[in-house]
Amino acid sequence: MRRAEKKLKITLVRSFIGRPEKQRKVLKGLGLGKLNSSVVLKDTAEIRGMVGKVSHLVSMEEFKGEKI
Repeated sequence: MRRAEKKLKITLVRSFIGRPEKQRKVLKGLGLGKLNSSVVLKDTAEIRGMVGKVSHLVSMEEFKGEKI
């Protein structure tokens, strides 16, 4: 039996209108485009770093589930 990977559910909760281009690129890299859109990604140091850069625009929680 495979060990379950840790996953994060990241949701865009604030608009990126008027934000610097770097922050817009980070959101695009995470796969977030529209307000209240969510993505489920692997819990890695790279993803956590990206979320840290835009933490004022997103909410993050551990994802508990099989698939979306």
